[in-house]
Amino acid sequence: MALSAIEKGYTVTLLTNVTNHQNVIESSGIKVVNWNLNRSGLNIISEMKSIYSILSLIKKINPDIVHAVALKPIIYSSLISSMTDTKLRVLALGGLGYIFSSSKFLAYLLRPLIIIILRVLFKNPKIRLILQNKDDKNILLKHKIIKSTKVVMIRGAGVNTNEYCPSKSVHKSPVIILPARMLWDKGVSEFVDCAKKFKENGSNARFCLVGSPDPHNPQSVPIKQLQDWVEEGFVEWWGQQENMPNVYSKATIVCLPSYREGLPKSLLEAASCALPIVAFDVPGCREIVKDEFNGFLVPFKDIDAMHSSILRLIEDAKLSYIMGINGRELVQKEFSQDIIGEQTLALWNEINL
Repeated sequence: MALSAIEKGYTVTLLTNVTNHQNVIESSGIKVVNWNLNRSGLNIISEMKSIYSILSLIKKINPDIVHAVALKPIIYSSLISSMTDTKLRVLALGGLGYIFSSSKFLAYLLRPLIIIILRVLFKNPKIRLILQNKDDKNILLKHKIIKSTKVVMIRGAGVNTNEYCPSKSVHKSPVIILPARMLWDKGVSEFVDCAKKFKENGSNARFCLVGSPDPHNPQSVPIKQLQDWVEEGFVEWWGQQENMPNVYSKATIVCLPSYREGLPKSLLEAASCALPIVAFDVPGCREIVKDEFNGFLVPFKDIDAMHSSILRLIEDAKLSYIMGINGRELVQKEFSQDIIGEQTLALWNEINL
């Protein structure tokens, strides 16, 4: 989105928790400002420092538009920009996340408070909220958090179809990957259970977890558990990977048994690489996976159905190829980063009139 904006004459500053890629981002013409934000932290002093960081930046650069992504940045930037002369705000939720989707006590406790806060913040007539799927929109409207006229559907973050493209690699045995953070609600346990069924039946298929745990997320899978699964011989754990096009070139099938998504970028990338997909029939995943077209949507937590779908793709190379091509064409038509960038810029221009 930032690159598309720069091409159209915008100056872009990114406020983010800097880890490894500041030089790469800045080499693209994007100014990066470090933001010491703990996504799951509740320490009042730390949170006040995070809010002050936004206030200082907004006062310094006086932006025409504040585009906030994810729940905490949305709340904090909205609070600050409402206290300054910055009146144009675009807010983006990739998914409703832990607070809305989890049945854990902490989520249950925080949900009413978050709903009240969002209702207040979303009253501003200039606010526009980007959502990635209609299920999330229906939940927010049900709770009367925002008016439907302020919601804009932009499906996903887009994908570079030139970078994520079909591979001509030949695989000795089927490789099924789950590319995601290692969280319980990404379906990691269900993926392992499915792998066990294949191993018990003597299959030579390789099941590979690709990603790292997220210590800031209550759903994070312990490293010890991942290591135990590997030692038992059911799955491989490739850890965090920087070169995802290379990872997809090694895969035969992508499986994401996530419990809920906004619109998963990993599945956009998989489809762009012409890989067939197996996922649970849940919000977000069903936006990119069209059942029997570019993959299979299976009932939630149905391990047998997941096993059958993966087995069908393994045994039917022609079906697997056709589904992969269908996915590639779908991404090129609806989900490329150029298309998503144009939709976002159109929204910026609309509210800036």
